[in-house]
Amino acid sequence: MPQVAQLGAEPVRESASAGGPPAVPAFRILAPLGLALAAVTLVALVVAVVVDATWPLDFMHVVFGSAWTIIDLFVGLIVGPILGSLPVPARIEFTVRFMPKMVVLMPTVVTATLVAGWQLATKLGTNLTSYPNHGWVVASMIVVGVMAVIALGLLEPANIAVLVELKKPRPNPAVIERLMKRFVYCSGITGLMQIATFVIMTRIAT
Repeated sequence: MPQVAQLGAEPVRESASAGGPPAVPAFRILAPLGLALAAVTLVALVVAVVVDATWPLDFMHVVFGSAWTIIDLFVGLIVGPILGSLPVPARIEFTVRFMPKMVVLMPTVVTATLVAGWQLATKLGTNLTSYPNHGWVVASMIVVGVMAVIALGLLEPANIAVLVELKKPRPNPAVIERLMKRFVYCSGITGLMQIATFVIMTRIAT
């Protein structure tokens, strides 16, 4: 059985001659700090919805929508190729530091974007059929809906599955690699779809 490093210590690797999988640094699937920040964000979202003022809703929608786009593009187009070129032990070390943050970050970002966006559209009346650019708004909702399904239905389960696999006494590198590829590819796809939302939203604004 591979040795597992303690928090704050250098990971201890099983030697290649032992024939076992590389050691996995100790990590938490859900970090308390991440959960606290997510809770603060969701409380702020609830307050913005209850207050029902334009600026807080616009702020939440724009900030978290932009964050969603940036994260997807960064993971899919930059992190993915780098991660694919790393040896398995380096991939594991990166994964146990990166993926626990994504477990909390992505659902929070997606939820804040969708809720604030719908509430803002309801307040401004842009989701009504009488709105002149209603067709563009519907197109935006369709694109965002597909991205949300990918983010919460494919990305999040793959993320959690990777971490669960890494928690096993003898994690399977092939399973981890397959799940990480799904995560990275889905991030890249949603990142490119985010560009479509930018086109739609700027069309509506002008």
